[in-house]
Amino acid sequence: MSRFVFSMMMLICVSLTPLSLRGEPQKSQAGFEQYIKSFKQEALSKGYDAGFLDSVFTGATFRQRVVKADKNQPERKITLDTYLATRVPDWKVKQALDLFAKHRALLEDVAQAFGVQARFIVALWGNESNFGKIMGKYPVISSLATMAYEGRREEMFKKQLYAAMDILRQGHINQDEFLGSWAGAMGQSQFMPTSFLHYAYDFDGDGKKDIWNNPADVFASIANFLKTEGWSDKGTWGRQVKLHDGFDISLAGLDKAKMRTLDEWQGLGVTKYDGSALPNVNVKASLIMPDGEKGRIYLVYDNFHTLMGWNRSSYFGVAVGYLSDRIKKGR
Repeated sequence: MSRFVFSMMMLICVSLTPLSLRGEPQKSQAGFEQYIKSFKQEALSKGYDAGFLDSVFTGATFRQRVVKADKNQPERKITLDTYLATRVPDWKVKQALDLFAKHRALLEDVAQAFGVQARFIVALWGNESNFGKIMGKYPVISSLATMAYEGRREEMFKKQLYAAMDILRQGHINQDEFLGSWAGAMGQSQFMPTSFLHYAYDFDGDGKKDIWNNPADVFASIANFLKTEGWSDKGTWGRQVKLHDGFDISLAGLDKAKMRTLDEWQGLGVTKYDGSALPNVNVKASLIMPDGEKGRIYLVYDNFHTLMGWNRSSYFGVAVGYLSDRIKKGR
């Protein structure tokens, strides 16, 4: 997920008191239809065509399941080990390797064009949508309009709704195929509409940025995000490490002011996971402890910081890196 997607999802995850408990009126299809009428008037003032608006909102409905999904997200505590076992099981590694081989020529073309290693493109693809198998089946317009009408983050979802309308107006997808997650994340890369407008890429030159059905556009859109946000194919993402007894854990963290060279980390008591010396290369890294000093510990490089722009979860970033490493190893 891009930083736009992430900022959306972080706000979505905030626990709020249900509107009904604050004396707010219950939402309904009738109220939704009135809201859409008002929204369309606003959109007309912004230059959108009346016929286009009528077409976009024909059949749009208040999706109570979207509101329910927003308000009832699980808050269970998991560890990185649990997360990796769920996100990168052996069967997913096998699928990643099979699909990497299937699309090798295309992936190599995209990798060369954007300067992003193919294995990371595949790893993000797998972590976001299980290689296109889980993209969501909610109508994007209805979902975003529902969340705007629901009201807690109206301006944020209205911004996404306008972006979704622009995607349709530009002809990238037919409305009957314009589906996504309950929160509006779309396609095999799971971009929010604003992210789509910023990063989606028409790699095959057919005039459409099709992140739903076209592998060329899916791979190029993922690569375009990474390239735009500073990815370098001259390096990797990070490595698991060990700490000597007495290590100062206050040195850990993703604040770039805490980055040090590998030689400096070595001098502070950091080694490879097998206890051997760190590589003798002039590279800066951050030390992260996703589960604290008793859990897995990593040195992560600039490319990991770029992954944090996609999704601020260090668990997610490690899962992408771990899957990419297994693709590289071929097992």
